[in-house]
Amino acid sequence: MKFLYDRVSAWGLPLVIAFLLAVAVWVSLRADEQPAVDQQQSVTQADQQAGQPADQQAGESRQAEQASPASQQRNALTGEIQVDGSSTVFPITEAMAEEFGNLPDRNVRVTVGVSGTGGGFKRFCAGETDISNASRPIKDSEVELCSAAGIEFIEVPVAFDGLTVVINPDNDWVDFLTVEEINHIFHPDDFAISWAHVRDGFPDIEIALYAPGADSGTFDYFTEAINGDSGVHRSDNTTFSEDDNVLVQGVSSDRGGIGYFGFSYYTNNADALKAVPVVNDAGEAVIPSNGTINDGTYNPLSRPLFVYVAVASLQREEVAAFVEYYLSDGVWLVDTPEVGYVQLPEEIYAAIRSRVHNVVTGSAMATAAEGATLAEIYGAGPG
Repeated sequence: MKFLYDRVSAWGLPLVIAFLLAVAVWVSLRADEQPAVDQQQSVTQADQQAGQPADQQAGESRQAEQASPASQQRNALTGEIQVDGSSTVFPITEAMAEEFGNLPDRNVRVTVGVSGTGGGFKRFCAGETDISNASRPIKDSEVELCSAAGIEFIEVPVAFDGLTVVINPDNDWVDFLTVEEINHIFHPDDFAISWAHVRDGFPDIEIALYAPGADSGTFDYFTEAINGDSGVHRSDNTTFSEDDNVLVQGVSSDRGGIGYFGFSYYTNNADALKAVPVVNDAGEAVIPSNGTINDGTYNPLSRPLFVYVAVASLQREEVAAFVEYYLSDGVWLVDTPEVGYVQLPEEIYAAIRSRVHNVVTGSAMATAAEGATLAEIYGAGPG
């Protein structure tokens, strides 16, 4: 037995040693191969990135740039836009300015004043403002003023308005008024002092008038439509103000009061005022509404509203963007309850956008044929 043990030990020990050495060599080889595989994988990934299409790499680069606040700031519009003029158009431009400012990358300050249409044109033609709100077309004298100062402008209709005659809610005797009766109240010659002088059956209550100031386009339009001559207006027992809110407060607190202003100021104060139906040229008593203003049956007190844009200001990116918004994405604001006017037909907005893009200067209203529609005046086809 000892002999057999010695023989196994003598033969087996070298075999065991050889086996262990083989295992060690195999493990070493596997360890050397693994980094090579990892390195090959890294090289392959780099090759894949290097082989990406250029537009894909550029897209990823743009995404990173867009995510950068610094890049966003570089692309933002900045600056100031000065607007003044009509208190009637003020609610539209104010709403446009607010919504425009809420758009991404619009760091533009739009300041809107209310000095009246005439007062606004004075500042505009002196080069003090970029845009002038107007509730009537520009006058020849104002065109000359702008021309003398080298101010070129583009005329931009933005909405329809129905100039609204209002009375106190406690006035329970007026169911409608004719143009002649309104004239008898507001004309400076032989005017009615009491409501009893307007129509038989009306009570003997003194009439108190509340009217826009002489710089107002509403004043000009009303006096021409009702009294037959722009600027002719009674001043006895009359409160004049460029601020339509003052007129609202006056009529709403005076049972014998009567006044007039843009449709927006009525719709936003309908709980404190009564709108008077006016007898139109067809002999029908019509109350102002979006429908009657739009279809022209509320006459003679329906009218377009305007902004006038200085050509020099339009060269600034922020002004061009604001005017474009005013005539396109922002038009929905015109007949919201907060603003309260009537949108123009889209074909008119399209025609006006074209005039702005092509820098068509001057007043189309000044040369319009009598009785022409707004669509015809601005080249939008039959209205």
